[in-house]
Amino acid sequence: MRTFLYFLLFMFLAVVVILLAALLGDQGAWYFAWLVGTAMIVLISAASAALLDTQEDHAAAEQAAGGIRKPL
Repeated sequence: MRTFLYFLLFMFLAVVVILLAALLGDQGAWYFAWLVGTAMIVLISAASAALLDTQEDHAAAEQAAGGIRKPL
């Protein structure tokens, strides 16, 4: 049953995408690039924030240990 529901969901999404492509015409590629670019900016920002947080935690742990540097 779950597989069938996934099938229906993906079929619905495919119909929506096909209709949007037909309505947008030549501008469809621009909207696709805009959506992909926006998603990439969000993902890169999230990864950068996680990296910064990890670096700050590592620096705080190093300072608490009295400056003894541990390998990562």
